[in-house]
Amino acid sequence: MPYVTVGAENACAIDLYYEDHGSGPPIVMIHGFPYSGAAWEKQLSPLLMAGYRTITYDRRGFGQSSRPATGYDYDTFASDLNNLIMALDLRDVTLVGHSMGTGEVTRYLSTYGSERVNKAVLISPIPPFLMKTPDNPEGLDRSMFDGFVQSIKDDRAAYQTQFGNNFFNPDQNMGKRISEDAMRAHWNIAMSASPLGTANCVPTWLTDFRPDLPSVNVPVLIIQGDQDRVLPYPITGKRLVDMLPASRLMTLEGAPHGIPWTHADEINAELMTFLKSS
Repeated sequence: MPYVTVGAENACAIDLYYEDHGSGPPIVMIHGFPYSGAAWEKQLSPLLMAGYRTITYDRRGFGQSSRPATGYDYDTFASDLNNLIMALDLRDVTLVGHSMGTGEVTRYLSTYGSERVNKAVLISPIPPFLMKTPDNPEGLDRSMFDGFVQSIKDDRAAYQTQFGNNFFNPDQNMGKRISEDAMRAHWNIAMSASPLGTANCVPTWLTDFRPDLPSVNVPVLIIQGDQDRVLPYPITGKRLVDMLPASRLMTLEGAPHGIPWTHADEINAELMTFLKSS
């Protein structure tokens, strides 16, 4: 299996598992919490058939990547992404992030620039800034996220069940856009992650990406459902489009957070149009 080494913890290498398929213009896809590169299942085949090279990887602590106790912050995540891009010598890349993965895309472009990147796609984005502060009154209370961390520590399995419900809105989508089997498969992926990594990722959701946004100088496609129960649409995608002058927002009416699965056809069609645009 292919891995790229991105660091070390004591005497152990920290390796990211990745998959690299096809040829043509490269697309690097960064998954959301708490899953893995396998979450892009419904995008991979259409992209390959359309002639794109698809690269997915598992964030540190998740999937088949190493499970260190440290490095769960967006500077490190962006460095991990940069290490992958440099190791594969990728150029003219389209970066596609979902949920937590949109933070990697944003911080990467802010830190490493766009020399190797020509476009970006932010699906169910975490920027610009989730936490309520005096200069961000639309945000969410810090105590909510502290509660998430405690729930993970108390009963991670129960937390992942509840998180999956908020991720897919099964009360609206079960039997239509998601099956019990697919939700169970996602739960299994989530439970395969590092317990430490799972808990340590939650505080990163409060990262303030507003200082990063002026450095994003590539065309950006933002896609989000207006019934997102994980990253509320009014304080994420709806605000973000006005902060990125070279961006366009596609709003999916009635759609949840996990739209790469529940609204794969709509996502794939919009993604293809954006990739082909000049």
